[in-house]
Amino acid sequence: MLPELLQGVDTGGLLVIQDSASYSGRHLLQSFINAALNREEAVHVLGFEVSEEELKDGLRGSPVQRLHFHNAYTDPLGWTDHPAFTVHQFCLGELTRLVKQTSHSKPAILVIDSLSWILRHVSTPDVCRTLQQLRKGGAVRSIIGLLHADMHQRGTVGSVCHSATSVITVEPAMRGDEAVAKITKRSKSGKVIQDEEIFRIKDDLTVLVQSKSSKGAKKADSEEQETDPTANLTFNLRLSDTEREAKQKLALPFVFSKEKKTALLHSGPGSGRIHYEPDANDDYDQEDPDDDLDV
Repeated sequence: MLPELLQGVDTGGLLVIQDSASYSGRHLLQSFINAALNREEAVHVLGFEVSEEELKDGLRGSPVQRLHFHNAYTDPLGWTDHPAFTVHQFCLGELTRLVKQTSHSKPAILVIDSLSWILRHVSTPDVCRTLQQLRKGGAVRSIIGLLHADMHQRGTVGSVCHSATSVITVEPAMRGDEAVAKITKRSKSGKVIQDEEIFRIKDDLTVLVQSKSSKGAKKADSEEQETDPTANLTFNLRLSDTEREAKQKLALPFVFSKEKKTALLHSGPGSGRIHYEPDANDDYDQEDPDDDLDV
């Protein structure tokens, strides 16, 4: 699934690369930038954490002429008189203006390095709202953002990831040059696809998937194997064809047939009446019919 995402994030999609102090996701973020540039797409980078020189140095050999770096690294909070871009400008109008400054016929890809810088100074609902507006506004083709999960509360991380169409959580693997990618992708129909892969980033920033993670394989196997609740019973709950046919023909006592219903609804003459003929030994007093009940 990781190579498919590198080939191109869905139009209007939001991809969040979630990392932590144990493994940095910036190299994977650079791999996505490199793949987009090789597809001849324009890429706009909001750089809060690394300078333009450092970012382009990591993209050595890539066609960086279509890369547009918006410097939020020098003065992210606007303390100088003429800041290039500040965290408080993270809104639909400002971002649309930045992207449309360049002359490209197709919508560009917006890369945010990183969302954690913005979330430290802008409320989570405002950040999620802006991301949703960018996705639907048409100014950018797709959005890729880096998120340091261990810098925020669980609710903040959950809100951002819930807004995303794809989430890649990177963790260190057993070998030093490998990492584990836990991928969650939501399709337009609402279907959620999860996968887990072990990958390695080569010197040219291409991603090489080594194998499926053993944890992911075990999880898939357990889901495919359906348990049979009748496997260890001492009696049989299933019916044969002959038994099923006999059951269907059986007339249950509490089920009225058509003839019984007709007889009950349309009773014949004299039905429902009680005829009693007194016996000679009956002692019946007309004045006190209940004298036999006196004690």
